[in-house]
Amino acid sequence: MKVKATLKQIAKELNVSVSTVSKALNDSPEISELTKVKIKEYAKLKNYKPNVIGLNLKNRKTKTIGVIIPNILNSFYAKVFSGIEKVADKKGYNAITCISNESIVKEVNTLEMLSNGTIDGFILSVSEEAQKLQDYSHFSDIINEGTPIVMFDRIADEIDCDKVIVDDFDSGINVTQHLIDLGCKNIALISSIENLSVGKLRTEGYLKALKDNGIPINENIILRTDCEEDMKSKLEVIFANNKIDAVFALDENDSVAALRIAIKNGYNVPKDLSIIGFADGILASRRLSPSLTTVSQHGVEIGEVAAKLLIDRLENEDEIEPPYETVVIKTKLKERESSRSKKKGSRKK
Repeated sequence: MKVKATLKQIAKELNVSVSTVSKALNDSPEISELTKVKIKEYAKLKNYKPNVIGLNLKNRKTKTIGVIIPNILNSFYAKVFSGIEKVADKKGYNAITCISNESIVKEVNTLEMLSNGTIDGFILSVSEEAQKLQDYSHFSDIINEGTPIVMFDRIADEIDCDKVIVDDFDSGINVTQHLIDLGCKNIALISSIENLSVGKLRTEGYLKALKDNGIPINENIILRTDCEEDMKSKLEVIFANNKIDAVFALDENDSVAALRIAIKNGYNVPKDLSIIGFADGILASRRLSPSLTTVSQHGVEIGEVAAKLLIDRLENEDEIEPPYETVVIKTKLKERESSRSKKKGSRKK
């Protein structure tokens, strides 16, 4: 492997100053064309590569965005990242992706590691552990040091920064109302994301819709937990011991489990039971039979908006920083085979 040369080594070999080498490699008009050619050819011969972190020292810009996601297996985050990368690439930025694995320690370490001059700003979704502990001081520390953050999906209300969210509360209302309009009265709620802000908001929307329609809340068919395995065993009990005609699942894994356990317990979906899940991954839409009716979060759009917010802030040249924004992306219900069609004469929303 070739050893990469440094500016200092090139300057010494060609008997010029480091400043001359730097200017020549950056096509400065102060350096003659002959000297530029000589230095560039020698730099190429010696395998010189510019230090990205050291570029643009005048304004300390690396043109790199740090993206921190909680879970690599969730297709939603893959869609968000594709939106981030699309905008970043168009604006001349690179994106570095790291995974917190729902750990606050990894989240803190990643923020500290990348905020030392490697990146210009962060786009992130808060880890489950941070939300469970309600500990967001590491975000405040990074922002106070001058590195901007844009939060998406899972956010911390206590932190002043730009945010991109979906209408989780309204979506909870709308999905539950949709099931009620189908004639469903015994609507089970399944959530393995009880620790997360998004899970709490979706649950609150579900409860409000029941209340608004005069439907009594039945705690026996409401399952709220922070453990996926615990959720599956308790879901078996709900199906075995209760009469239900619909399921609202707050996460893609919850909705898949609900469908499989319902079929296992003899339910005909959607004739006997309508199921709607929150998320819109490949598993839900293409690989299950019947295919799942889902709430699409528009992950790509979330990523695009988040990247634009961050880059606009990074490139703002005004002396006064613009106020922080919270952008709300509206979800969309994608009806498939796991929910019944709306009855004729039912109330339209």
